[in-house]
Amino acid sequence: MIVVMEPHASREQVNEIVRKIQAAGLGSHISAGVERTIIGVVGDSHTKEQLRQSLEATPGVEKVVLILQPFKLVSRDFKPEDSVIDVEGVRFGDGSVVVIAGPCSVESREQIIRTARAVKGSGAVMLRGGAFKPRTSPYSFQGLEEEGLRYLAEARAETGLPVVTEAMDAAQLLLVIKYADMVQIGARNMQNYTLLREVGRARYPVLLKRGPSATIQELLLAAEYIMSEGNYNIVLCERGIRSFDNYTRYTLDLSAVPVLKQLTHLPVIIDPSQATGKARYVPPLTKAAVAAGADGLIIEVHPEPEKALSDGPQQLTPDAFAHLMGDLTPLAAALGRRLQAPAAMRAQ
Repeated sequence: MIVVMEPHASREQVNEIVRKIQAAGLGSHISAGVERTIIGVVGDSHTKEQLRQSLEATPGVEKVVLILQPFKLVSRDFKPEDSVIDVEGVRFGDGSVVVIAGPCSVESREQIIRTARAVKGSGAVMLRGGAFKPRTSPYSFQGLEEEGLRYLAEARAETGLPVVTEAMDAAQLLLVIKYADMVQIGARNMQNYTLLREVGRARYPVLLKRGPSATIQELLLAAEYIMSEGNYNIVLCERGIRSFDNYTRYTLDLSAVPVLKQLTHLPVIIDPSQATGKARYVPPLTKAAVAAGADGLIIEVHPEPEKALSDGPQQLTPDAFAHLMGDLTPLAAALGRRLQAPAAMRAQ
């Protein structure tokens, strides 16, 4: 349930509500809006109904509302306005379109720095690249690990682009936090609840990808795991779900964008590269994602896709990415939106 405070309720009144919730053995999460504060009540207790009545009678409380959805903190009931997640100046959810770009895997220092320069030159505001690569086959390239993270950090120093990269367990999480600006929880780990709790406790910006067989509700419950540990810096990513067709790797569920925007206050981005598995389909689905209202895109770009050590067929060349970015600018403007500018341009 959530406790909606009266407009301009005092800090003392809010603290009294939190005290009562904690005394009942439940958790409290505060969402402070411009005019009023909403307090989420989470946890299991046989005294919830008694607590609800007590809270409703407490000074400063406007109403107590039961949330029927299994996800609580990520719902719009808890936070009606959109959340804006800031990652080193890149703002997800502020109405602009954030473009993240980079290779599937970090393969060398030269490759990642060359790519970072190219994607920034075309308008990307964040750099992606896998240092730890979970692959279907144990014999496939598994990533450069910490060496790859160091190269990502060098590329950030060279270009100023914040970095997002994946962690698959608690040890990798500590390394990613050391080198990167945002941690990615990949599709295979969307329901790794131990890792989700660790990410929640780390209080570090997180990009949470939907699993290929996961429902929208399961994605939101995965985000709930992170948020229940106190980490509200979550960006959701739709990257394709399994279907019966095989012309693309997955089926990109564009309908997830408006559905998620209705259900949750968290930003939603699209990964057209992973969804399609083929570079030729990335541009049209990128444009469709912007039209559907996505808060951003994460696009794979490689200077020489034919030589890539992983997922070469789905990665755009720098020239193809530049052409796509040129198409997105007027498209976004026609929809009353804009591409978010790189940090250096924002500062001018």
